[in-house]
Amino acid sequence: MSSKDWIEKDFYAVLGVDKAASADDIKKTYRKLARESHPDHNPGDPKAEERFKAASEAYNVLSDAGRRREYDEMRSLFGSGAFRRNAGGQPGGVPFDVSDMFGGGGGGDRRFGGTGFQDLFSSIFTGGQAGGQAAPRGPARGRDVETEVALDFGDAVRGVTLPLTLRAPGVCETCHGNGAKPGTQPRTCQVCHGAGVTTRNQGSFSFSEPCRNCQGVGTVVEEKCPECQGTGGVTKTRTMNVRIPAGVSDGQRIRLAGRGEPGERGGPAGDLFVHVKVRPDELFGRTGDDLTLTVPVTFAEAVLGTDLRVPTLDGAMTLRVPPGTPSGRVLRARGKGVVRRDGQAGDLLVTLDVVVPARLSDEARTALEAFAEQSPPAAREHLDARVRRVS
Repeated sequence: MSSKDWIEKDFYAVLGVDKAASADDIKKTYRKLARESHPDHNPGDPKAEERFKAASEAYNVLSDAGRRREYDEMRSLFGSGAFRRNAGGQPGGVPFDVSDMFGGGGGGDRRFGGTGFQDLFSSIFTGGQAGGQAAPRGPARGRDVETEVALDFGDAVRGVTLPLTLRAPGVCETCHGNGAKPGTQPRTCQVCHGAGVTTRNQGSFSFSEPCRNCQGVGTVVEEKCPECQGTGGVTKTRTMNVRIPAGVSDGQRIRLAGRGEPGERGGPAGDLFVHVKVRPDELFGRTGDDLTLTVPVTFAEAVLGTDLRVPTLDGAMTLRVPPGTPSGRVLRARGKGVVRRDGQAGDLLVTLDVVVPARLSDEARTALEAFAEQSPPAAREHLDARVRRVS
C-alpha cells in the first residue's frame, strides 16, 4: 500500500468506526462487513466486491497497532487529500505517491512501495543539496491478504484442498512497472534529476518538497502504457490451491505464511489469512472435538432395549440401547468425532429422544392400558407431600 493511500483514504470511515475504537471493535466490525460484502455471497456484484476490498485494506492497517499508529501520525501531519495531483497537471497523468517522493531516483516499480512514517518524516527535513539523490529503499514485505471460504460440515471435519481465487494489485506486465509505452522509457526529470524532491534553504534548515515537474516520481512518462495508463500497476487475478486442515471450526482464522501479496524489491511475500465459515449439517452438530446426533426411539425400544443403527461421518455403526433407557440419555461412541491435531479423535455423542405417539390404534391402546395396569406407579411421594402442604 502506498503512502498516498494512507494519506488520502479514511480507513475509519470505510469500516464505520470511531478513530478511538478498540481493536476488538475494529475486528468485529470488519468481520461483519466482510461477511456481508464477500464476493461469494454477492456473485456478479462489483460494488460488493469493491466494498469487500476496501474493508480488507482498511482492516489490514487498523488491525496492526504499529501500522495504525503510523497511519494516524501521517494523516495528522499531512491531512487527507493534501497531495492529490496528476503529472504535468494533465488528467490521467501518473498518480503522485508520497512514498515515491522520498524513495530515490530512477524508474522501476517503486510506485507501489509503502514507507513507514519515521522514514517519511526524516526525509522531509534534510541537509542534502537541491537535486541530490535520496537514499534508495530496501526490500519491502508484501501485504497480508484476507479472504473467506465457506465449507461443508464434512469437509471442515475431515479437511479439504480447494482453489482460492484472489484479486490483488501487481506490477503491470506490459511496461514492467515503469508506466511507459512498450518501446519507450520514462525520462529522468530534468528539474530534480530523478530524486523526486527539490530542496530549498531556509536559514539553518533545508526543506525538501515534492518536485512539481514530475510530481515526486523522479521520472516523466511521455508516452503512457496502454494497459495501466501510466500508473505502472494493474489488478491481477491469481488462483492457488489451499489445504484446509482437518477439524477447523466455524469462525476460525487460518494463517498461510508467504501466500499473500508478493514482496517488493526482493522482499518476502505477505501472509494469507483465511476466515472459515462452516455450513451446518442436517444431522450432525459439534461441540469442540465431539460430534452430536439426536436419534428418535420408540417407547417400546426404550423400555425393552434395542440395537440401534446410527450414521457416522464416514459410514454407520451399531449402538446398544439398554433396557429402561430414559429419554435424553446420551450414548458415547468413542473415536467417531473430529480428529485432533495430535491424531486422536473426539467422540460421537448420541442423544436418545423417546417419541410419544399422538394417536394410537384400538389394539395399541388396549395393550397400553393393560401394560399400565401391570406397571408400578411413578415415585411421586415428594411431590404429593408438597401439594398437600400448599392445598
